Amino acid sequence: MMHSECFELSGVGGFLYFEVMPSSCSHPASHDQASDLWNRRRFLQAAVAGVAWRGMHCLKPSSLLAQSDAFELRYCLASCMYGQLPLHTILSEVSKTGASAIDLWPQKHGNQREQAESMGWEAFASLLDQKQLKAGCLTRYDLGPFGLDSECAIAGRLDCPLIVTGGRGPVGLQGQDLKRAVGDFVEQMKPHLSVAQSHGVRIAIENHGHNLIDHPDSLKWLVELGHEHGLGVALAPYHLEHYGMGAQALGQLITDLGAGLDMFYAWQYGMGCMKPLPKEQELLQMPGRGSLDFVPILKALRKIRFKGWTEIFMHPVPRGIPILPSAEETTQEINRARSYLARCLNPIQ
Repeated sequence: MMHSECFELSGVGGFLYFEVMPSSCSHPASHDQASDLWNRRRFLQAAVAGVAWRGMHCLKPSSLLAQSDAFELRYCLASCMYGQLPLHTILSEVSKTGASAIDLWPQKHGNQREQAESMGWEAFASLLDQKQLKAGCLTRYDLGPFGLDSECAIAGRLDCPLIVTGGRGPVGLQGQDLKRAVGDFVEQMKPHLSVAQSHGVRIAIENHGHNLIDHPDSLKWLVELGHEHGLGVALAPYHLEHYGMGAQALGQLITDLGAGLDMFYAWQYGMGCMKPLPKEQELLQMPGRGSLDFVPILKALRKIRFKGWTEIFMHPVPRGIPILPSAEETTQEINRARSYLARCLNPIQ
């Protein structure tokens, strides 16, 4: 005569236990083999459910949070960090710096934009494909914001999503006068933004010193008035520190700009870049060397889920030379800064 057992499922502290019930719980001897099989199937189902329940609860809340809240910077390498070294040499360094794209700078800061055009855009695009890279940005301060139409066509051919330039207009305005001037600038930009959009390109304005787009308020109004037309911000902390903006204020500005932020330069003032300095003082512009704490800044970038480019950046003196004598040394310094930024992110995630 076959006997079947009853099982009780209980849970304590995130674990499940299967206990054989006493004989008083046993089914009458008259139950047949089918009933016995049904009870065993119930036990196996409970066991499977218990394993799944235990596996889910073994994941720590912090692990679940990290999976849902992960954030990484998307790096683009500014070619001018290598001065006027050959484009082939610089392209070989891009992936070593953690970047997936290159930002072509023209003379006087670099000359890689001219080098690429000399080799022909098809050949340049083929070279990028060979190295599994993309053109991430074309920087054209030299053309100004109203001279970018032909550059937008080139960016479109390269599947390059962004052009960075400076603003144009009166300098030193405040309050409503500044807002009106920014509005006028956006209106003047609309025909050029239409051209850019036809090629799948956005235009970002850097907050360069002694420019219409300089003060933090000008950046906010630029986004408010121009974002929907394809006009955004390339944010350089370097140029905002002279307004007394520290890390917390910069983080708040990033939050305010939100989706209007297209480029973030990981760049601080240090001791400036306008006169010759000993190299160790010049390098204070780099993240992790000067006094600017990037933790609140990166926290803000994570808060807005920043999807634009990040460029580790500085200017050497004179312009047009690598930030350090060789490509290898320059790459090493960029990676030192990138390691610092990664450490800044760790406490946040």
